[in-house]
Amino acid sequence: MIARIYKPTKTAMQSGTRKTKRWVLDFEPAAPRNKDPLMGWTSATDMTQQVRLFFATKEEAIAYAERNGIEFRVLEPKAREPKRKFYADNFRYDRAAPWTH
Repeated sequence: MIARIYKPTKTAMQSGTRKTKRWVLDFEPAAPRNKDPLMGWTSATDMTQQVRLFFATKEEAIAYAERNGIEFRVLEPKAREPKRKFYADNFRYDRAAPWTH
């Protein structure tokens, strides 16, 4: 039972960074999901997949895993450069594509 400690990424439907500041500890699946032949629903017998713990810092998550004897791996977040957009760039004379109506 290996746990992952990571910082979630921003979803495609989200413009802000609300749920990306906390660190998450969740467990990797121990067994594959089963498909119900009658209804087509997927189910799992592994109940640890339902556990998701949130921490303010990476160190708190690591300390929790070590204190409870949980094997873990840390996935470091990739640094992201924010794109700077200026309204005045719409009217620059050296645009790559001409601005037309």
